Amino acid sequence: MIRVLIADDETLMRAGIRLILENDPEITVVAEANDGRQAVELTARHIVDVALLDIRMPGGDGLKAAEQIAKTTNVVMLTTFGEDSYVAQALKVGATGFLLKDTPPQDLINAVRKAVAGEPILAPQITKRLIERHLTAPDDGSAARRKIDALTETERTVLELVGEGLSNTEIGEQLYMATGTVKAHISRILPKLEVANRVQAAIVAHDGGLTRS
Repeated sequence: MIRVLIADDETLMRAGIRLILENDPEITVVAEANDGRQAVELTARHIVDVALLDIRMPGGDGLKAAEQIAKTTNVVMLTTFGEDSYVAQALKVGATGFLLKDTPPQDLINAVRKAVAGEPILAPQITKRLIERHLTAPDDGSAARRKIDALTETERTVLELVGEGLSNTEIGEQLYMATGTVKAHISRILPKLEVANRVQAAIVAHDGGLTRS
């Protein structure tokens, strides 16, 4: 079972998300929180595979909660606010993805499944252009290039495709690798880049000029 925590200050919104997710027999909602602080507490108390967090909640916002929860749990930000600044903040604190609350039900279910696999999730409205414009560091990219230089040739190629937004399966197809082999490469790439997840790795790839503009 995929164990999910939902954090939203609106009771009806939480109920709706629970109803959608539990239509999938392999997903169960193990906890609900009405603010960020409670989300952090419940994540520590339960086994949670994916935390769906609202951005704005009284008594502790989702971004602050995400920064703590993302250290041990896959985090997807779910919000009505699609401004670029929220996307940047959410992904920089370690969130796996960012979805808007008008996401179709099946897309929400698919996003939870992708989050468990560690794959990045961005709403269709959020394009790679936003990542390039708002997530890259305001420097010459030298720090990112130094990290990339520590990778093997194969790891650089895998990172480039991660930066282009490809899934593990798509990377495997391009490089004629098994999906498990791709996952193994990514697991070695992350500590070398000093990042927590593949979204942050994609940022390094952009910063270091590894991906196409």
